[in-house]
Amino acid sequence: MTKDITIAITGGTGHMGVQTVKKLLELPNISKIKLLVRPENKTLPKLLKFVGTERNRLEVVSGSLTNFHSLEKLVAGTQYVIHMAAVIPPLSDQNPQRSYEANEQGSHNMIKAIEAISENQPKFIDITSVALYGNRDEKHLWGRVGDPLLVSPFDVYSVNKLRGEFAVLESKIQNWAILRQSAMIYRAMVDGNLSDGLIFHTTFNGPLEWVSDEDSGTLIKHIIEKDQTDDLSKVFWKRVFNIGAPAENRVTGFETLNEGFKLINGSTKDFFNPDFNITKNFHGLWYYDSDDLEKLFHYKSWKLNDYWSEIGKCHSYYKAAVVVPSVLIKKCAIERLFNNYNSPKYWFKHNDEAKLKAFFGGTEAYKALSTRTWEDFPLLCEGKKSDGSRINYEELKDIKNAQPLHAGFDFEKSDNEITLDDLKTAAEFRGGQCLSKEFTKGNLYAPVEWKTSDGEVFTARPYTVLRAGHWYNPCYKEYVWDFNRLAKTNKFFAQVWYDTHSPDENECYYFDSAYKAHIR
Repeated sequence: MTKDITIAITGGTGHMGVQTVKKLLELPNISKIKLLVRPENKTLPKLLKFVGTERNRLEVVSGSLTNFHSLEKLVAGTQYVIHMAAVIPPLSDQNPQRSYEANEQGSHNMIKAIEAISENQPKFIDITSVALYGNRDEKHLWGRVGDPLLVSPFDVYSVNKLRGEFAVLESKIQNWAILRQSAMIYRAMVDGNLSDGLIFHTTFNGPLEWVSDEDSGTLIKHIIEKDQTDDLSKVFWKRVFNIGAPAENRVTGFETLNEGFKLINGSTKDFFNPDFNITKNFHGLWYYDSDDLEKLFHYKSWKLNDYWSEIGKCHSYYKAAVVVPSVLIKKCAIERLFNNYNSPKYWFKHNDEAKLKAFFGGTEAYKALSTRTWEDFPLLCEGKKSDGSRINYEELKDIKNAQPLHAGFDFEKSDNEITLDDLKTAAEFRGGQCLSKEFTKGNLYAPVEWKTSDGEVFTARPYTVLRAGHWYNPCYKEYVWDFNRLAKTNKFFAQVWYDTHSPDENECYYFDSAYKAHIR
């Protein structure tokens, strides 16, 4: 095993970051962990206290992802760079500029800093997000790396992550890996989600696969550990993976909230009405390829129910809430958020037709939802489809019954068997063309020219398109979500987009220069 490893980390004071630092410090051959920390960061003292006597192995690099010189200092002399820093909702909604700087510009700057190292270039692990896949419902609960990336309208975070990931895939970094984080549960999660209308953005019937911050940290530790003894070049590096969770952690949004309310002897139905939460335009799925990383690194441990118990132990107010009437909790903890800009009630009050259209299907659809009770609201976890018909929920949750989406070519082919014909059929399935006339069989990392249905020509590696699911569209250039139009000629998009949209919809969603939501 290599001695005296130095690792650079961004986002080391975040929830996943803290656990990753802790787990990495368990490896005796790591002599130093360099942490990029913004000067105004207030959580660093908590991290230093958390790691205790091991803090002497930490080196703090003051700076930000927008400062290239601080990134040069961060990556210098390192063997690995782990890029976890992100501005996520609700902060990305409140401050889209910061989202751009951290999630997009930061990735570009990090790539540039690593590419500038010609000798002994560090290996790069980039943490992105399940948000790239966009909205899913009962028709396609399962997904895998390679599925279409239909980032949800008005989600600045997911667009910035999409562009940042594309840049990594097309970079000149010699060894990289992209890990798409699933929904992540952590001990302070409830506190963070009771301060903003974002709590209403979880669809009751949407699939969520919850991985703990501790398991995520263990995964990073095991990657670094195994890379010292095994050749991972053919199974891990230059690949994209989903960070999956134990099978027990695959639930719906309703069940997620329900587990939290069980801590105070309540249920989702006690504290929410059917019209509190959006019905579409969120993100989440169950990973069809959830075990790909587990087979390599064996990191899955925490079950969702156990973690909720841990959360209950960490917060004494749960015990106090048991004796508080549910009506009072509903009014003081939940309904007080109706006046927040991120709440559907706020959108309706302020006639925000763009948001209501994107998240409900329009004002009339939202008003109709307000008349429903839990008795006539179809919950998937109770065996009811959106049209009210019955379905076996447990069978839906069984991965053996999962049906992967079409990719436009034989997705089960090994990489070294991919041919030019595969590239052509994949492009045609996406409504475009593969313009390159020559392609060496199996060479998925050589640049290829493609053309979209809009006639726009772009260059991307076959791995980026066929294996990672990227296909150039307006989201890659500006905050424009034009999937209603694109799905009409793009079968790859259509198979998911039309699960929650009608083929005759023509709305284009976009933000103006002031990040105001519009449709046209």
